[in-house]
Amino acid sequence: MAAAENDREAPSALCNEFLNFSAKDTAAKWLLASNLHKEVYQHLACYVPKIYCLGPNLNPQNEDLLAPLLLQSPLEWYLCGEEPSVGLAKLEQNNQPSQLCGHVFKVGEPTYSCRECAADPTCVLCMQCFLGSVHKEHRYRMTTSGGGGFCDCGDTEAWKKGPYCQKHEPNNNDSSQKDPLANMTEEMIARTYNVFSIILKYAVDMLTWDKEDELPEGLEPPVRGDTYYCMLFNDEVHTYEQVIYTLQKAVNCTQKEAVSFATTVDRDGRKSVRFGDFQFCEQAKSVIVRNTSRQTKPLRVEVMHSSVVAHQCFALKALTWLGQIIRYSDALRRILCQVGLQRGPEGENSSLVDTLMLCDSKMWKGARNVYHQLFMSSLLMDSKYKKLFAIQFAKNYERLQSDYVKDDHDREFSVTDLSVQMFTVPSLARMLITEENLMTTIIRTFVDHLRHRDLQGRFQFERYTAQQAFKFRRVQSLIGDLKYVLISRPTEWTDQLREKYLEGFDAFLELLKCMQGMDPVVRQVGQHIEMEPEWEAAFTLQMKLTHIISMMQEWCASDEKVLIEAYKKCLSALTHCHSGFTDGEQPITLCMCGHSVDTIRYCVSQEKVSIHLPVSRLLAGLHALLSTTEVAYRFPEQLPLSELSPPMLIEHPLRCLVLCAQVHAGMWRRNGFSLVNQIYYYHNVKCRVEMFDKDLIMLQAGASMMDPNHFLMIVLSRFELYHIFSSADCRKRYSRENAHKDVVQQNNTLIEEMLHLVIMIVGERYTAGVGQVESSDETRREIVHQLCIRPMAHSELVKALPENENKETGMERVIDSVALFKKPGVTGRGLYKLRPECAKMFNLYFHHYSRADQSKAEEAQRKIKRQNGEDSVLPPPVLPRFCPLFASLVNILQCDVLLGILGAVLQWAMEHSGGHWSESMLQRVLHLIGMGLVEEQQHLLSSADDNDTNFNFTLKISRPGEAPANTPSILALLETLQNAPHLEVHKDMIRWILKTVANIKTTRECTASAPPSDSSGHSQEETVRDKDKAERKRKAEMARLRREKIMAQMSEMQRHFINENKELFQQSLEELDPSTSSTLEHSPSSCDSALVCVGPRRWRAGGSERRQMVTCILCQEEQEIRTDGKAMVLAAFVQRSTVMSKNRKRPPHNPDKYDPLFMHPDLSFGTHTGSCGHIMHSHCWQRYFEAVQAKEQRRQQRLRVHTSYDVENGEFLCPLCECLSNTVIPLLPLTKTSCSSEQPDLSQWLSITSQQMKALLSAHRKAADAEGVDAMDGVNDCPPPDGFRLDYTPKNPYSSTIKEMLTTFGTATYKVGLKVHPNEQDPRVPIMCWGSCAYTIQCIERLLVDEEKPLFGSLPCRQDDCLSSLTRFGSACWTVSSHTTVQNHFIRLLAALVPDPRVENTPCVLDIDMFHLLVSLVLSHPAVLCLDSSGLSADAAQLHFLHLVTVAHIVQILLTSVPEEMRMEQEGGGAEREEEENACMLYNTLRTHLGSGLHEVSSGWHLWRCVKAGILPYLRAAALFFHYLNGAPAPPELHTLGAGELEALCGYLCLPSNLLQLYYNNRELMEPLLHGWCSHPGVLQGLQSSVALIRFPRESNRLIELPGDYSALINQASSFTCPKSGGDKSRAPTLCLVCGAMLCSQSYCCQTELEGEDVGACTAHTFACGAGVGIFLRVRESQVLFLAGKTKGCFYAPPYLDDYGETDQGLRRGNPLHLCQERYRKVQKLWRQHSITEEIGHAQEANQTLVGIDWQHL
Repeated sequence: MAAAENDREAPSALCNEFLNFSAKDTAAKWLLASNLHKEVYQHLACYVPKIYCLGPNLNPQNEDLLAPLLLQSPLEWYLCGEEPSVGLAKLEQNNQPSQLCGHVFKVGEPTYSCRECAADPTCVLCMQCFLGSVHKEHRYRMTTSGGGGFCDCGDTEAWKKGPYCQKHEPNNNDSSQKDPLANMTEEMIARTYNVFSIILKYAVDMLTWDKEDELPEGLEPPVRGDTYYCMLFNDEVHTYEQVIYTLQKAVNCTQKEAVSFATTVDRDGRKSVRFGDFQFCEQAKSVIVRNTSRQTKPLRVEVMHSSVVAHQCFALKALTWLGQIIRYSDALRRILCQVGLQRGPEGENSSLVDTLMLCDSKMWKGARNVYHQLFMSSLLMDSKYKKLFAIQFAKNYERLQSDYVKDDHDREFSVTDLSVQMFTVPSLARMLITEENLMTTIIRTFVDHLRHRDLQGRFQFERYTAQQAFKFRRVQSLIGDLKYVLISRPTEWTDQLREKYLEGFDAFLELLKCMQGMDPVVRQVGQHIEMEPEWEAAFTLQMKLTHIISMMQEWCASDEKVLIEAYKKCLSALTHCHSGFTDGEQPITLCMCGHSVDTIRYCVSQEKVSIHLPVSRLLAGLHALLSTTEVAYRFPEQLPLSELSPPMLIEHPLRCLVLCAQVHAGMWRRNGFSLVNQIYYYHNVKCRVEMFDKDLIMLQAGASMMDPNHFLMIVLSRFELYHIFSSADCRKRYSRENAHKDVVQQNNTLIEEMLHLVIMIVGERYTAGVGQVESSDETRREIVHQLCIRPMAHSELVKALPENENKETGMERVIDSVALFKKPGVTGRGLYKLRPECAKMFNLYFHHYSRADQSKAEEAQRKIKRQNGEDSVLPPPVLPRFCPLFASLVNILQCDVLLGILGAVLQWAMEHSGGHWSESMLQRVLHLIGMGLVEEQQHLLSSADDNDTNFNFTLKISRPGEAPANTPSILALLETLQNAPHLEVHKDMIRWILKTVANIKTTRECTASAPPSDSSGHSQEETVRDKDKAERKRKAEMARLRREKIMAQMSEMQRHFINENKELFQQSLEELDPSTSSTLEHSPSSCDSALVCVGPRRWRAGGSERRQMVTCILCQEEQEIRTDGKAMVLAAFVQRSTVMSKNRKRPPHNPDKYDPLFMHPDLSFGTHTGSCGHIMHSHCWQRYFEAVQAKEQRRQQRLRVHTSYDVENGEFLCPLCECLSNTVIPLLPLTKTSCSSEQPDLSQWLSITSQQMKALLSAHRKAADAEGVDAMDGVNDCPPPDGFRLDYTPKNPYSSTIKEMLTTFGTATYKVGLKVHPNEQDPRVPIMCWGSCAYTIQCIERLLVDEEKPLFGSLPCRQDDCLSSLTRFGSACWTVSSHTTVQNHFIRLLAALVPDPRVENTPCVLDIDMFHLLVSLVLSHPAVLCLDSSGLSADAAQLHFLHLVTVAHIVQILLTSVPEEMRMEQEGGGAEREEEENACMLYNTLRTHLGSGLHEVSSGWHLWRCVKAGILPYLRAAALFFHYLNGAPAPPELHTLGAGELEALCGYLCLPSNLLQLYYNNRELMEPLLHGWCSHPGVLQGLQSSVALIRFPRESNRLIELPGDYSALINQASSFTCPKSGGDKSRAPTLCLVCGAMLCSQSYCCQTELEGEDVGACTAHTFACGAGVGIFLRVRESQVLFLAGKTKGCFYAPPYLDDYGETDQGLRRGNPLHLCQERYRKVQKLWRQHSITEEIGHAQEANQTLVGIDWQHL
């Protein structure tokens, strides 16, 4: 208890002490002190514990006030020697602005990198610098920062051009070489030095302090209490949930507190969870440790003395203070760097900076962040000290990395993350390589961490434990560092750099040697493999190293000496690897076609084989470089080319390719998926550059140095096909009749693969060094072949091309030369389409095609050729020349072994039967022959001048076989095959080959000096072509006849069907176009020829139009809609809506007390009904819904996921279109009305009605006071008028099923609209139905305006049906409610128009939405009318209501009209003079009633304009309402958009076109009403209140304006902080597109409770802003989010597109994004149509994964 009492007295004592404190005096005292260090420490020891850590909760306000005053201020006085504000300002003035920007990025801030000018992808600009730089006109990439990097503006090494933005442009007259310390006095430098060294030492000591209970010397507090903290530290092993649960147990706090503790621990790295004496804290510690140590290591918890914590808190503050002080001047920064890097007494690695770095992994997150920031703003901003720091960093590199690997915090919280800031600077990187041998250090450190090896010393990743896998993941960051060091190639080499680079290269070869042959596989025979072997780790390593290997080769290529040395080293490494492999393999001799070769016996299908051969592949890369750089030809004597053993070079790559072939042939099926995956990645675009491609180059290199016959025999032997082709009679086909069918199949596939390999070895020349090409040619060819499959989007092409270390594919440079871009529409994305002239580059056997790609491409190309009317043959393309080093490869085509193989396959193809050859085998053979011919043609063309050509393919293929066998020549075989019926498919290719042979012969003869004799060859070709044409013509004719016959049959069948189902078609045609069928027949039955929809003269439907036949979608039965028939219903969805709201701030009403009778004009929330337009019997629907409910109950027992609809809330999917619905609307026929001619005019009608009201009121009051007569007003003084029977109960005209459905829909609307439990007796049910009807009509009217469509004739039939059934339902729903209730509603509604003293609290005329009032009056009136038998008609009443409400609306518009702007009087012609005068008079009448409330308006023109514009939406809505209620067709003027809309509407609604006549024609009647409205106290209050009035016409709501450039949004979001957790950056900032609020989504901090459930910020916001529906943009993901309720949501494509017409969800590609207005309008239209929920429903049905997401937590 003692501690607490001390606490209470302490403040007053402290306050006095603080008030008497003077920083100036303290600083003066320090100036005189002999031992400054001791003085400062004493001051800190005294004051720090008095300010920090005094209670359970840290008190930042107090600390932030006191710390600067008591602790920082004296330091600043001492430093400046005067008032700090003055001294620091002087320093700042003398300081030259830095050219480096040095802005440190916040999490989520946008960063920009220029793809054309950045030295590497890590060079980025902040938004300010970017906008002021030249790069915004270039191709740039935009990303969001993970936090912690720098802006590189002003760093000349980071940019190839344009290093400065306008702000950081250097002044040329500036002598920047001058030492910044020159401006400061000696004394000041000394003082600064003193302060900095003391404070930095203090901070470093405190942050690296590891004793919990004592302090460093000189800091012990004068008095020491027993107060401790139980401090919980962050780790990356335990989840949020575990920590929250543990804390609740350990320190018994609430869930909310535990969440806040956990969030802070995660953010700052530590948090005290308990404060008190030692015992108290120790107990909490033991609970936490016990609870978290079960599966993993326990959470780290320490019990620390409060004074230690206090000094650590101040140490962080001190470091931040240092960071702020040095901003004032470069000189201060220099001194701080000097202090930090000065060696301590212990010698090596003992400076303060070293101490911090080496203790990095022992510190908590918060401390690390603070000192990393300090390093960045000091050491890394000063070029001299950056270099010194880099050297220290490199010296400590190994220790730092080992600490990082053992630590478990993410890389961004480790000091090793600073490597990117130094290693990517080319000059620093070179210096570190030469002076600190950095390259070797990095590689050695990496190899040391991967300790698991097999007997041969190769890496072994078998069965990694979780711990090792974690370590492996962390070690990979070293590869990243190596990449940074290598990323920019040296332009000039020094001998020292060569030496150190080659040393690093040696280390790298050691690493690759450990990978050569790792993860070997052996074919499983008999049974399937039991355990899938681990393969991913090896491939991860391979992928990470891919770029490193490429960059190593690029470094070698930039210097000839280095290249030669590296080549030798690599070769000896490979020889060393091979020496271990060859034992136990017996030599054998292969003979074939008169050639023989010695090799070894090796079966891929029986021995070990590995897919990892990095050493061979590196050598292949270097070999190609020898050719590119021409070193091979200039210094052959320095290269060991003569010692190479080609068979050794090709051995392993060949085995690898054979393995792929055998896997394709299905021989390795029992090895499981791991092998399939390895083969997939081997060919995959991420790995192939340094795997498959290099294996191919290696085979090409080997083959170019061997006799082609020998090479092919070795290939056959490895493919295990040698025995097939070597037997003497292989052409006759060795006897395989007894062979197993599977084996035949396998061999066929192997032969195909082997032929494909030969095609690739001879035909793949698009690698620089192999063929005479540039790298851009290679990219161009890749693109052409991708686009040959189909037109592709930019992102697909980028994915299909390999990226270099700068994430570039080189595509943009060449794409326009081979493709055309087509922009996207409102959906889809932009596509590139191949230019037709590039199709001739197409090679069917392109080496990067997968099998699926190949068949798609073949089909696509043949189709295009057919469409262009060309021959559909796909000949081999013309290829570039080989480089001299590889030139001998073409001889493979004309060598004996290959010709033998080709002849054999053609021979087999002669036999139709026997599955011993396959179509694709033959296709490959023909392709090879074609390649030979094309090659020969090229040789002939190029050697036209010198007659010697040693490539004579035609000669070889025309030669028949040797004596004993006398096999026919290849050419002869082709002649025969040309007519074989079973080879129809290959005919055009064979024909092409024969034609080409003829051409070549002609050319040769020409060159051989006999020009005249070319006619024979020509005529042969002619005849072939003619025959060809005739044949094709005949086929086309046949096909045409067949098509015509089929079409005739089909149309015959159609006719039959229509005849049999005539009435069905007739009816559907009528339904399709109700307007035409009804307009034709309306004239005889109408009283008046004009179309009028309301009043006694309205158009009436004849019997035929009233009949409506519909079909039930569930039982397909037809049914007429009748009042006494079976009920038919329409699937409908009722939802609350704020789409029209003009006031989103209005608090939600209390559903139990709220009275919805009058709608406020701000329409703050309404109830919207929509429908998909599908009709069912009510009993069919009930059966269907019961089935859905039953299914739901079963599902809940089985699995616990949500469906896309919520059955408990009555939701279901429409059985036909799966549209989300939650109720059904009954369909009703038009009501019959009699037309009596004599109807009272307005004044008579009003008096009759008011008498009726009085009588009704008395009767109701009487019923209420059952005791007897009330003294106040006796019933007797209010007799009902004639023919008005109060006791009459009308008969309900509807059948029982219809009544049931009326109740169903009414209750549903009430339940959803008010968010209450269903209760069909509630008096508010009918009100909600009328409201929904009015609100839905208003929504649709606004929608038509916004889309600029005419009022009638443009609605889709689903909306049309919905409105018609909704309105007719409204007019019938009173029949199922209590009549007294509806009559009461009517009395109150009428009193708002005709003021009645007996009705209390009617709202004033400004607070009523007039259209809602009109609808409610018209729909509730029948309940009163049914009591009347005197012949009053509903029509007259409707018209009178319309007149009264219209006048009230005009008054409302005039009262809220805006004062006109001062402008010239624009008199409308005489035509509207009368209207303008009337408007003026009416306005002045209003002014007499209201006096000062209204401002003076003189211009009638302005008033009449206000009235016309303001009343239009109301008239349009009324026209829709009466059209659907009474069924009157609309006049043609309203079916089009045009000028005379107001007149047409007035005519249709039976109103005078000068609407003010409604007032003046009944002036004596209207005056008192007007007076009544104006005398309501609410009117004056409303006009004088500060709240803005609703003005008419109400503007349609729009989604918020979005910026054109997406980065503006990212920037806005990056500065958004979470509103709950004090200034913390929000992780998922999300923008509400309806109101523009920015929310902190998807995090614990912003969860709130809604209806007893924790929901995220977005869900909570939807209930406030969108009545449960929300549209959001997730800024960091660039994704639109739709939410509805708590369980429904989906993602939607964002309206931002890049220049290629694609969205970038997740911002992965980083192309600049711009707003696409059409797509944004599409989202807006979905929202205005109330289709968001429906959209979510469809998305969730289509994609089941969306259902499982916890949307409510977003």
